[in-house]
Amino acid sequence: MHLARAVELAARGPAHGPNPRVGCVIVAADGTMLGEGWHRGAGTPHAEPAALADARERGHDVAGATAYVTLEPCSHTGRTGPCTDALAAAGIASVRFAVEDPNPQAAGGGEVLRGRGIDARHAAYAPAAALNRRWLGAVEQGRPWVIVKWAQTLDGRTAAQDGTSFWITGEEARAHAHGVRAEVDAILVGTGTVVVDDPSLSARPPHIEDPHQPLRAVLGLRDTFGAKVWRDDNAIAIRSHDPHEALAALAAREVRTVVVEGGGTVTTAFLRAGLVDEVHAYIAPAILGAGTSAVGDLGIGTMGGALRGRDVTATALGVDTLVTAFFQRGPQ
Repeated sequence: MHLARAVELAARGPAHGPNPRVGCVIVAADGTMLGEGWHRGAGTPHAEPAALADARERGHDVAGATAYVTLEPCSHTGRTGPCTDALAAAGIASVRFAVEDPNPQAAGGGEVLRGRGIDARHAAYAPAAALNRRWLGAVEQGRPWVIVKWAQTLDGRTAAQDGTSFWITGEEARAHAHGVRAEVDAILVGTGTVVVDDPSLSARPPHIEDPHQPLRAVLGLRDTFGAKVWRDDNAIAIRSHDPHEALAALAAREVRTVVVEGGGTVTTAFLRAGLVDEVHAYIAPAILGAGTSAVGDLGIGTMGGALRGRDVTATALGVDTLVTAFFQRGPQ
């Protein structure tokens, strides 16, 4: 029950940014909730100090209480101090954390707390892992989590023979895609997309005022300066065709999640490199019979070699359907 509430709190934090979404609930021995908090983004207090501050504001003494946290408390100093220090100084008697921290810089908080006489234990809770699936995957793989997105017809075409692609899907599907953009750290396209479409690559989800704007990244060797993507300094040119080099450049900018919207050539490159974690395929009830394919040759000659997604969902978005599939790490 308490970890479920901690997950609810964690979900209030931003999905984008270098840090995970974390929630904390502090509970007295008699079950009374003393304080709760969540991490609001990089540079702000972590969930544990936020919950301790909430308890103080309520006039509660947390000595002897239990802290329920969605992620193992950190034991290092980054933008903020160690959460292990804050919990110990407050007199917390026990800690239950839903997910062990895979970040080598921050991991080991449970052991640190136990060394200080605090009963700290891992209490696995799948919804907490699911909430941070992308962040956990990025940390464990040492690179940004890659979402590949495309819009296609029923027969797998992303553009007609004459090159037209506006609009394959309807307003609901496009609104959803803008919502995803507002939750990630970067959008990546190839120079071909910039030359042909001159996209803004902005997040414009409906009903959200002043949404987060991801970093705009352009992969390739062609000169595209003067295009809309370069309208301000929230953009990066990656002078390469190598997906590995692209992800390294993005990681240097603290990017944890990136949406690849670069067209078939870039999509195919990331798939061939085995660097796709999640696919969003927006499928419209239209048939072209010819045109540009969503994915190019992957060098797969038999059905036995097909890339198979898991944890697949299909969501109706007006007349269109979003199929989401994962190709790497699943919730633990």
